[in-house]
Amino acid sequence: MDPPGVAVLGLGPMGAPVAGHIARAGFPLQVWNRTRAASDASGLRSVGRPGELRARIVLSVLPDTDQFDEVAPEPVIRRWAAAGTTHVAVLSTTSPEKVLGLAERLGRHGLTVLDAPMSGGDTGARAGTLSLMVGADPSAYRTVEPVLRSFAATVEHMGSPGAGSAAKLCNQVIVAGTLVAVAEALDLARRAGLSGERLVRVLRGGLAAGAVLDAKAVKILERDFRPGGSAANQLKDLRYATALADTLGARLPQTRRTRALFEEVLRRGLGDADHAAVYEILAAPDEHDGEEEEKEEKEEKEGAEGDGGEEGEAGDR
Repeated sequence: MDPPGVAVLGLGPMGAPVAGHIARAGFPLQVWNRTRAASDASGLRSVGRPGELRARIVLSVLPDTDQFDEVAPEPVIRRWAAAGTTHVAVLSTTSPEKVLGLAERLGRHGLTVLDAPMSGGDTGARAGTLSLMVGADPSAYRTVEPVLRSFAATVEHMGSPGAGSAAKLCNQVIVAGTLVAVAEALDLARRAGLSGERLVRVLRGGLAAGAVLDAKAVKILERDFRPGGSAANQLKDLRYATALADTLGARLPQTRRTRALFEEVLRRGLGDADHAAVYEILAAPDEHDGEEEEKEEKEEKEGAEGDGGEEGEAGDR
């Protein structure tokens, strides 16, 4: 049986290497990117408009489903369906709610949606070692799995559509929290007069070792924040995670503080930088940040010293 035709929407730091792996695996491939220069530079067969794509399986490697909706409105979806497209896989990090909304919209045209968000960053994308969390019905998973395995080392079927996105938000809670911890440790080391390079070497030999330390410590030490995964996308993911937590009744106290730090990263104009740029916020806190921390500590102390009612309100905060 001939391999199915595949189309990739979006040739950014993740999409370009993903498309390359798919092509080398022997799948007939077409690509589209908003800027034609990126399409031409890829050396892959490209089209000028999304509606011109002709493939059984379409992979969206755009930042979110909002961008997919912009480039693939109803007329485009109708053209895809008429040309034989059967499945659309969302590789973006988004919310389960948005996945289900997209599935409903495309389902009206006979297209099946699955979510397969990626973890591993641009380094994993280039190496073909990404980890994918897939939300799909069993039949859709079987159809698309061979394509996914062409650029990922780990592909796990998490459940029905939306389950992949929920799993990815769990992943992002860990990634963002760990990244902040790495940045805090390196800031503390700098202030203590330690060699950051030596510290990283010794951390890699102990319990603090991990993928985030390996991928981001050098960026922090060199203060080279050219984008891999952007701070803006990290904040987007944390907003989705805390929204899901609110729906399900999860507290996520550390994640909410991490989100606040990335809100500050964007206020400082670093949204397009690599998310390791959170180090810049930690390395040079302004007076306002210190005042806010002192205010929180004072409120917590007053709550602890008050009567039962006040203690309950402090706990709610």
